[in-house]
Amino acid sequence: MSMETQDIIKRSATNVITPPPQARDYKAEVAKLIDVSSCVGCKACQVACSEWNDIRDNVGHCVGVYDNPADLSAKSWTVMRFTETEQNGKLEWLIRKDGCMHCEDPAVLKPVHLPGLSSSTRTGLLIFNLNTVSAVVTVSPGVRLIFRASTKRTTAFINVRSASIASAWARNRPASKLVRPGLFTSAPKKEMLELGEQRVEKLKARGFEHAGIYNPQGVGGTHVMYVLHHANQPELYHGCRKIRRSILRSICGKGR
Repeated sequence: MSMETQDIIKRSATNVITPPPQARDYKAEVAKLIDVSSCVGCKACQVACSEWNDIRDNVGHCVGVYDNPADLSAKSWTVMRFTETEQNGKLEWLIRKDGCMHCEDPAVLKPVHLPGLSSSTRTGLLIFNLNTVSAVVTVSPGVRLIFRASTKRTTAFINVRSASIASAWARNRPASKLVRPGLFTSAPKKEMLELGEQRVEKLKARGFEHAGIYNPQGVGGTHVMYVLHHANQPELYHGCRKIRRSILRSICGKGR
């Protein structure tokens, strides 16, 4: 116990049962809001991710869609997803930035127990110690966790559905400076939820009655949130899912 804490105990009769005030230690949760309704699929965020993290994937192959590369990998932490769907008799092209969602309560920490592995409740980042975590682990189909450890670069990707995690959280990501204004916004999560609700109301005024924020509570919420036209059907956006505790129990073999 530090001397400062001891001083508080002496002055205020605080004990270990009643901890000292934590106000000065408080750090607001941060989050990134992505307005999918404004995305035009320019892939500037995908390029910015590659440049910022100094990663270069190999030249891929055309698989019949605009997704390129076809999936996330150790050298592709962001992939733009393009999905065609018919809604109310009209063709809609739904575009989504695929990457780590920075889950508040990541499912991957449940079935996998490795020393040096934890997550940040403030940012949702997966944190691991390079000296203790150096393995390739495959768990159930719903959750894939891969670690790559080396002296020059350490990468981890994690999500309920095979996405990637970057090694740092920046308040003003390079992508936000390249894409359409207002498409990416990073700030305290409370502010992002308020901003998201404002944009949802505008979408509803345009006729998207099921517009909403994708912030699944099945994982305690996420630190990367989407504003969706069809929040009642997130699976339309290339694999976004309605994540519930029941799903996590089936994936991980246990609940919390």
